[in-house]
Amino acid sequence: MRGDSRGAFQHQPYPLIPGMEPADAKEELRRAIRAHRAARTPRQRADAAHAFADVLETIPAVREAACVATYAARSNEPGTHVLLERLALRGARVLLPVLGSGLARDWAEYAGVDDLRERAPGRPPEPSGPPLGASAIEKADVVVVPALAVDTHGRRLGQGGGWYDRVLHLVRDGVTVVAMVFPEEVYDGGERPLPMEPHDLRVHVVATTQGWQLLDG
Repeated sequence: MRGDSRGAFQHQPYPLIPGMEPADAKEELRRAIRAHRAARTPRQRADAAHAFADVLETIPAVREAACVATYAARSNEPGTHVLLERLALRGARVLLPVLGSGLARDWAEYAGVDDLRERAPGRPPEPSGPPLGASAIEKADVVVVPALAVDTHGRRLGQGGGWYDRVLHLVRDGVTVVAMVFPEEVYDGGERPLPMEPHDLRVHVVATTQGWQLLDG
């Protein structure tokens, strides 16, 4: 990764104790990370969205993809609106999640920032186009997923709904999965491993505002 982010790691929560159940450990981490994310100003979030897009464009799997499955970020998440526009401008097909009832999986095609709508409080913005079905992700050449944290062994801490763990089972073999997090949310997999449960799937690459790296999971 570019830069020296050691100063940021003083803000890296790790409220885990020996013997804690993975599900409980995840919830402790989620609360701490969400609180830290909420402290960012709108200007900081906007600047980060541009930095994330700059970094993602240097990842070969993203740069060369004809079809990218990614997400429209909520306010406190690493911003994706700049990335979405850049992908569309270069002619890539962009697929975004459409959330059905419960944990139903679906996708629709990105048609511009103005087309995105928040259909319910707390849900990510969604395209207005027709749903393409859960299997649409099989068309993706790269998948960019949200995360609250990632460790260097590829463990990903999600929001807790399990949506992406189910979705990633449908990704073609060999397709790179990239997680986006802020620099202080990258954990050392040896010294500070993230809790993991049997259903959790690892990611291959982590991208921050400072650079990206392959993970050794």
